Amino acid sequence: MLQHKSAVVTGSTSGIGLGIARALARSGADIMLNGFGNPAEIEFTRGEMQRQFGTRVRYSTADVSRPEEVRAMIAAAETAFGKVDIVVNNAGIQHVAPIEEFADERWDAVMAINLSSAFHVIKAAAPGMKARRFGRIINVASAHGLTASPFKSAYVAAKHGLVGLSKTVAVELAEFGITSNTICPGYVKTPLVEQQIADQARAHNIPPEQVVREVMLSHQARKSFVEVEELAALAVFLASDAAASMTGTALAMDGGWTLH
Repeated sequence: MLQHKSAVVTGSTSGIGLGIARALARSGADIMLNGFGNPAEIEFTRGEMQRQFGTRVRYSTADVSRPEEVRAMIAAAETAFGKVDIVVNNAGIQHVAPIEEFADERWDAVMAINLSSAFHVIKAAAPGMKARRFGRIINVASAHGLTASPFKSAYVAAKHGLVGLSKTVAVELAEFGITSNTICPGYVKTPLVEQQIADQARAHNIPPEQVVREVMLSHQARKSFVEVEELAALAVFLASDAAASMTGTALAMDGGWTLH
């Protein structure tokens, strides 16, 4: 489906980003991985993907909060693969605190990684996409890009901003055959969320399954986590020719969270 295409996926050394990168590679795309982690484990993952899917897989250590490193990552992908057809802006961090206690530096960090990094990736990749008159921009936001929860001011603001950025880019680049869409997941059972479950269980002195149902999934009509594979399949579709007329959309995959 994506043979002869290439993709840059930020925040793709684990969790949702890695799941999307694997699915794109399985569909034939060359992949530039990006993110932090144990170098030996990342190299193992990179090599395993390359052997398993038969596509070229590279890795960038770029800190996406730094515009110059983002530009270097896109340039490296263009050198390695000849072009960048698909970008998936997935990198993100979280911080939770009441607004009056929210540290300035935490606000800045969340904005830099969750929102500004996507701007810099798109800005760097757009000229090549426009020249070739093809591009797929996929932004991974959150149900919090469509609604809000208390104590998450920076995260909610950044994810709402990502949805708005995606719509603006869709309008600007539509005539060049470039689409821009946003995926808005509910809770996804990643290693990070597993740790949050354990932490919440200890903090509230309740069983982990109670944390899942009454805390994490309380707003979801479907009381189960979104699977990484579901998000990855949606990303592959958005990257394909079949989604050529879909642009500027914010697609909720949240178990019914935003129905309320």
